[in-house]
Amino acid sequence: MTSTQPHITTAGADPRLAGGRLTIDLDALVANWTFLAEKSKPAKASAVVKANAYGLGIEQVVPVLWDAGCRTFFVALVEEGLRVKAVAPDARVFVLNGLFAEARPVYETSKLIPVLGSDFEINLWTRANAESGLKLPYALHVDTGMNRLGLTVAEALEFAANTREMPVLVMTHLATADEPGHLLNQRQFESFQKLRAAFAGIESSASNSSGIFHAVSNGGDLSRPGIAMYGGEALAGVANPMRPVVTLEARVVQIRTGLKGETAGYGATALLERDTRIAICSTGYADGYLRSLSGSGTPLRNVVHKGGEGFVAGHKVPVIGRVTMDMTSFDVTGLPEASIKPGDYIELFGHNIALDDAARAAGSIGFELLTSLGNRYHRRYLYSGKGD
Repeated sequence: MTSTQPHITTAGADPRLAGGRLTIDLDALVANWTFLAEKSKPAKASAVVKANAYGLGIEQVVPVLWDAGCRTFFVALVEEGLRVKAVAPDARVFVLNGLFAEARPVYETSKLIPVLGSDFEINLWTRANAESGLKLPYALHVDTGMNRLGLTVAEALEFAANTREMPVLVMTHLATADEPGHLLNQRQFESFQKLRAAFAGIESSASNSSGIFHAVSNGGDLSRPGIAMYGGEALAGVANPMRPVVTLEARVVQIRTGLKGETAGYGATALLERDTRIAICSTGYADGYLRSLSGSGTPLRNVVHKGGEGFVAGHKVPVIGRVTMDMTSFDVTGLPEASIKPGDYIELFGHNIALDDAARAAGSIGFELLTSLGNRYHRRYLYSGKGD
């Protein structure tokens, strides 16, 4: 009988020496991608693995998604694309962040596909194709309302009417898809349908994680799930249906008692209103646990009064004072003394504290917390291959 227990692989710092650990549930990741792929139908689902697979590791994430049936990946940079190809040689990989002339030889040998979004890039690519005699494929990025990368809709329509060297994919990016009621969504989808008509027969893509939860018929032939695949929220104000993928924990170095009337941390910003038991953990902003999660002493606390929280011994415990480069302190006064000791772990986000709740306490988003994760953690990857 095949075991259903997840296999554990490790990476990063030695667990005996690290001040914190990341547990990455690859089964949950696959389950999330499968859910999003089903929701994307009749479109096919790709996977966005830029920024080192949102901080989780391209080398660990891409193979399990490939095994789950994902065949197309999006990255930001050529270097990331080469890493995808190293673990999934047959994958189709699009590079989002434009084209630099010096990169052309790498495209010729790697079969990566650039996403072009300006006349300059298109001319550079087609001229190189003509000079080399190679008809290397490219994707076309059209700006339908974000004012970032891409041809304007008018430029793209003119290009479609006049070019002989068509792209293999035409795509756009949604600016406000996480806010379902925003008027820009409809305008972008309407522009996208004009593009689909002009580029008839060419694969098209508009839906990111948030876009997948809009009308599927508007989203093109290929969806591009990102944050939702990693467990983050896709839509604002809506219960998150995705499974948590990442658990971040900090290790307790010391537990001390501060007396009523004393202060804690840099700047003496935390005034102790009672005798307070403080758990000092070996994780800080150098590890990606943002300084804005401080319980006091940062500008954000003038607007959002509640800072970050940890979870230990069945209870949430607040950050006290400022998050520092290498350490964060938690108020554990309410816990029984025997329930926490040096060497224990306090969850910073995961199953008990949602990624996006932690991000909101920092005045940020789940994207930033994940992609800020440092390299000093011990990493544990759980994978049974079941994806359920």
